[in-house]
Amino acid sequence: MDEVLLRSLTPSVLGILGRRGADFAAAEDAVQDALVEAVRVWSADPPRDPKGWLVTVAWRRFLDATRADAARRRREDRVDEEPAPGPAPTVDDTLQLYFLCAYPSLTPSSAVALTLRAVGGLTTRQIAQAYLVPEATMAQRISRAKRTVSGVRFDRPGDVATVLRVLYLVFNEGYSGDVDLAAEAIRLTRQLAAAIDHPEVAGLLALMLLHHARRATRTGPDGSLVPLAEQDRGRWDTGLIAEGVGILQTALARDRLGEFQAQAAIAALHADAPTAEETDWVQIVEWYDELARLTDSPVVRLNRVVAVGEADGPRAGLAALAELDGSLPRHAAVAAYLHERDGDLETAARLYAEAAHKAPNLAERDHLTRQAARLNARRRR
Repeated sequence: MDEVLLRSLTPSVLGILGRRGADFAAAEDAVQDALVEAVRVWSADPPRDPKGWLVTVAWRRFLDATRADAARRRREDRVDEEPAPGPAPTVDDTLQLYFLCAYPSLTPSSAVALTLRAVGGLTTRQIAQAYLVPEATMAQRISRAKRTVSGVRFDRPGDVATVLRVLYLVFNEGYSGDVDLAAEAIRLTRQLAAAIDHPEVAGLLALMLLHHARRATRTGPDGSLVPLAEQDRGRWDTGLIAEGVGILQTALARDRLGEFQAQAAIAALHADAPTAEETDWVQIVEWYDELARLTDSPVVRLNRVVAVGEADGPRAGLAALAELDGSLPRHAAVAAYLHERDGDLETAARLYAEAAHKAPNLAERDHLTRQAARLNARRRR
């Protein structure tokens, strides 16, 4: 892999995409994706025309992003910029489509993937990232799901659990800033809560509201990520927090705990703390224990490591981290944070740089790169 060649070709590829109608920011993102793909495949199968290869791949990435953005804009035309409090007055066809795509003959994972692609407007790459699998694997899964339901009548809707999973993943993609679908996911979850008396539906709605209440503070004026501990809590939406906590308390009182209620309880503890230092980390660890029992998710266990590091100290967090698979997404970022808190700035800087290389989006990559640079600057003083 000739990295010098890649760097030298980047300006001309950007220029070609610009002449084809791509604005600079979108073209830059597409070219970055193409460069990452080149690093992955060129060493085994170098193209005869590197520039042409980069232009083709970057243009396809740009078209995928443009189509997803257009689908999102069409949905946003039907809703207000922010979700209004209170029950939704009607149920529209979108929620019905979610249920129909959760077809009974599909496995839950295939039904979720198909719905995200067909109704949610997400790209195959975004869905693969959410499921922690290669893009090719997810493309095959979606293709099989399409073949399974081809020619059948969609007269047997799927179950609530699958629809909740879809809504949760759509919200997460919107909340990450990659595709702005958070308000649409909240709107549909409000409709579902108004139509179905189910504690996990209420738990998911509470979780969304509590996360959405912090959205304005998650990025700085330049678009950079702002960690939770550094966010301006005075700018959090107290109305959404109060609504989310109220919905959660009602759901928990029914004593039918599910994963979305447990996640909402963790979000509520963060929202309840006047400052980051006053966060009840001990109780958060206990909720993560419940969540791990309910889901057996490696991502949940990784998040629990951070809570353990806050509650019991960074070395306890590092001991818990050692029990997890090092290939987990954001494993290096968590390790870097814990090593920094433990005073090992050299190891932390190296791990931040490693995490930046593996980051799933540009905003996170830039944030981790800045963290590495900050620690390296401290070490040189």
